[in-house]
Amino acid sequence: MSLSEEERIIIPDENGEEHLFEVLFTFDVEENNASYIAVVPVEQGEDEEEEQEVFAFRYEEQENEDDFALFQIETDEEWDLVEEMLNTLIDEKY
Repeated sequence: MSLSEEERIIIPDENGEEHLFEVLFTFDVEENNASYIAVVPVEQGEDEEEEQEVFAFRYEEQENEDDFALFQIETDEEWDLVEEMLNTLIDEKY
């Protein structure tokens, strides 16, 4: 499955409560051969003037084409790679 920018996904929090997110970007980072997804909470995206909090995760597609696993970004080095790519994508989009 290829994630598109218009897609929405549900991500459970640590308490098992589900939250709806809008997918902003998916991208690959060659330096560490990983794929990433950037999302914003749907309820947060309703006020255009307010700065949106962006969440990023590393993801891996699963055998079932409609499914993928999310992993938290844990190291500063990985965050630096993701942040640099996000800034580039945001600059290009806006």
